[in-house]
This record gives sequence, structure tokens and C-alpha cells, in this order.
Amino acid sequence: MANNQEQFNAFHDTINATQSRRSTLQNNRNALRDRIRKYFKDNHPSEIQPKFHWQGSYAMYTILNPIKDEDGLGAYDLDDGIYFIGQSENDCKELEWYHKEVFKAVEKHTKKGAKDNDPCVTVYYADGHHIDLPIYFMLDGDEHPKLAHRKDPWMCSDPRNLIDWFSEECAEKTMLRRLVRYLKAWCENINNEKDFKMPTGCIMTMLAAEYYMENEDSREDIAMRDLLTAMYDALSKDDGFHCWRPTYPYEDLFEYYKKNRKDKFLAELKSFKADATRAIESKNPHDACLKWQKHFGDRFCCSTAKDEDEDAQAKSFSGTINTNSRFA
Repeated sequence: MANNQEQFNAFHDTINATQSRRSTLQNNRNALRDRIRKYFKDNHPSEIQPKFHWQGSYAMYTILNPIKDEDGLGAYDLDDGIYFIGQSENDCKELEWYHKEVFKAVEKHTKKGAKDNDPCVTVYYADGHHIDLPIYFMLDGDEHPKLAHRKDPWMCSDPRNLIDWFSEECAEKTMLRRLVRYLKAWCENINNEKDFKMPTGCIMTMLAAEYYMENEDSREDIAMRDLLTAMYDALSKDDGFHCWRPTYPYEDLFEYYKKNRKDKFLAELKSFKADATRAIESKNPHDACLKWQKHFGDRFCCSTAKDEDEDAQAKSFSGTINTNSRFA
């Protein structure tokens, strides 16, 4: 059975965002927060002042170094929630007011500018990353906020609970955070090579936690195979294609997937599952590595994987006579 744990370790070092990169992103976030605070203090001093809560992959420690484009840029996708906390419903402004004012606050923050999208305001940076700013309103003392989303006004949403849930899952499932990074890197590679959109990192995080399995050797290649297999077997069943959010508002994140998108994702998952199984069952580590590389892309390097039959090597060692033995 081929063992590619060494290649998985190197792959993780390649895709995992460094502390230096995380510090840069955090500094950008803090500067953006300061600008928004100043704007509302200067222009709306008598209104509710914004508060913030970091969310998404940065907060979960699953953010990746992105695949860079031909210009050497990579698209980090970051999220920082803006919260307006009132004492009564009368404190809540019109949805468009929040979008308009947040956009005014940040539109000239970078040379790349900003865009007011339906779910959030987005600020773009020269190195290719961007920060999404979803806007929430909640009453002081309420358990959950509401999101200022144009297509579904004031929809129920609370990403803060998801971060707490994931931290608890990782405390029990020792390889989970690394497996999430691998799944996200797989999706990023497919998005980069093919003309359709794989599920979001949020979805892959939830699926990884749901179908996670330990193995006695603590090998991540085996864990990936088991995870992909369990995930495909469940999602491909009749009426099995669901991804239920484990926290409020507990919705199915696959609810609005059209058949074509669902079928393409399941086809990619089936192919990856099959190659992962072949890789684990292979006797040649280099051949096995190439099967993983097919789905992870060139960042999954096989140069260190031995191109030899592991069983044959073991047999050759077992047949060697020790010259210091009394049987020499």
C-alpha cells in the first residue's frame, strides 16, 4: 500500500497561508475597520456606530495561498462582518442606506476601489485579494443578527456561531482543519482548470466535518480517501444531495443547486474518490502520487515520491543475509 504522507505534508506547506501573509491581511483588515469607523463617526455621529466580527476562512484558520494567475496575483477571499446593534427596531435604517454608506466609506480606500454587491460591499487590493463586508443589524440582547442582502432582505444569518462550531469540531477531529484545506485546494484547482464553479469553502468545511473519519495510522492520504468515499456515497444517494448548516439558521446550502451543477460536482467527486482509492492500493508511491496530483494540480509535487514497488523492496530486505549472523 503506497504511502504519500510526505507529499501531503509538502503540499500543506505550499497551500497553507504563512503567518507573514496572515499578518498582512490582518493589517489590511484593521486599516479598513479604522476607515469605516472614522467615516461613521464624522458623517453620522448620532447614528449607531459599526462594530466588527472577523468571519470565514481566516477566522477558521483554513485560508489558503491561492493559485496565482499569469500576472502573479492570487485571489484571497476574506470576510469581515459589520454589525449595527440597536435598542429597538426603529433604530434600523433602510437596507440600501447601509449599503450606500458603507460603500462611501471604503470606495477610495485602495487604488483598485470597491463594489457594492447584493450580499455585501467588496474592497479590492492590488495583490489580488479582496475583503467582503457583509452588513448586519441586530437588537442588543438578541441571539442572532440579520443580513442586509438585497435579494433576500434582512435574511437570517449568523456566521459567528459557525466559527465556534468549527473550533469544537477541530478539537475532537485532529486532522479536520488540514483536510478542509486539502478539499478547498482541490476545489480551487478545478475552478482554475474547468468551466464551472465548485462548492464554496464553507460547504466543503461542513462536508469535511460531517464525513470525517480517523485512521489508526493518522495518515492524511488514507483520511482523504475515506472522506471522499463517505462524502460521495452519501451525496449520490437518492435525495442525499444536502449540506445542512450545523448552526443557525440550519439551511441546506445545496438547496438552490441546479441539476447541471450538482451532476458536475458529483462527477468530480466520484473521479477523485476512485483515484484516491487506486492511490492507496498502489504499490508504487510515485504512481500513487500522480493520482493525487491529477486532482490537486501541480502544487502537489511528486518529485520526492519513490518510483519503486514497495512490496518488492520489502521482499529484497527480508531475503538479505546478515554476514555477522551464525548462518553466514
